[in-house]
Formats: sequence, C-alpha cells, structure tokens
Amino acid sequence: MLDGFWLDVKLFVIVEAAVLVVGLALAVLRSSRAPALFPLRLLTTVYVDVFRGIPTILLVYLVGFGIPALQLTGLPTDPVVLGGIALGLSYSAYVTEVFRAGISSVHKGQRDAALAVGLTEGQALRHVILPQAVRRVAPPLLNDFVALQKDVALISIIGPQEAFRIAQIIQGETFNYTPLIAAALLYLCVTIPLARVVERMGGGPEGTVR
Repeated sequence: MLDGFWLDVKLFVIVEAAVLVVGLALAVLRSSRAPALFPLRLLTTVYVDVFRGIPTILLVYLVGFGIPALQLTGLPTDPVVLGGIALGLSYSAYVTEVFRAGISSVHKGQRDAALAVGLTEGQALRHVILPQAVRRVAPPLLNDFVALQKDVALISIIGPQEAFRIAQIIQGETFNYTPLIAAALLYLCVTIPLARVVERMGGGPEGTVR
C-alpha cells in the first residue's frame, strides 16, 4: 500500500507542476486585451467552461478508456499517464480562473504606473502584476491542490494500483476494512499539513473542502 501511495504522491507532484504552468499561461491569455488574441481568448474560455463543467471522475473515465479505444498511433496508453492527463485538464481549468481572479484584483493603477516609468506591457505583467496576483491567490491555489491530492485516487477506476485500489483489493480478499482505514490515514498525512498551511496563509479551515 505504501508503494501505491508513493505512486499517488509522484503523480500529484507532476500534475500539480503542469497545472500551475498551464493555468497561469491560460489566465494571462484570458486577461490579455490585445484584439489579435480574441480567438485564443475565446478558445480558452471554452476550455475552462468545458473542463470545469465535467466531473473529474467522468473525465478520468473518458480519457482513460476513450483514448486507448481510438487505437491511434502515438497516443499514450499507460493508464497512469492518461489519469494524469485527465486530472491536469480538470484542475488546470480551475486554476486558470484562480489566477485570472488574482490578475483582475490588481488595481489598474499598478499597470498604468509601470507603463509610466517605461516598462513595456510584458514587463509590467511580469514584474508588477503577476507577483502581486500570485501572492493574493496562494491560499485558494493550495485549496485546489489539497483537493487534487485526494482526487489522484480517482485514477484507480482505470486500473493503476495506487493506494486506494490496493486497499480495495486487500479488503475484497480478506473482508477486512482495516486497509481502507490505512489508506485514509496515508492521505491524511498529506492533506492535514496542507490544510494547516492554507489556514496560516489566510485560506480559512473551510477552504479545504470542495
């Protein structure tokens, strides 16, 4: 079961890193005012609406079984990879909106002041707006990652032997529910410290539940 939980942790870290990068890029794109980027902003809006609207467990199922069913050369077939892709699609949509809210919360005068001292739009975004936005959204971002750490268990529905799946197998063989309790305790070892970090950053104890 510990080996299965290690798989959960590795997948969580990889997906979290990808979600941060993709979410921030999409949020910057959605916040752009350039008319030439309107088609991309529209596509980003559709992406966020679609992947926030589909339940994560359904998305894991669709990606995990749907992509291999296409039988197209070059597409991944490893269920761990497919599960990670599904989680990344779902959570990047949520994180995009968190980052966008942070960018929107920075007063317009900050941008104007940066431009007034000679910074370009890109430099103002990078050095003035984004640092403030990221600091403001750190607690809700951590909330999302607490939820992601738990939702990694959803990949068990497409086959990978992670902690929850292994606990289910042992319970089915022995009719003993202790392995499920052990799996729950393993998750708590990660989620409780993250919840305390969220509280210290101002997220509040209620913010860790989705």
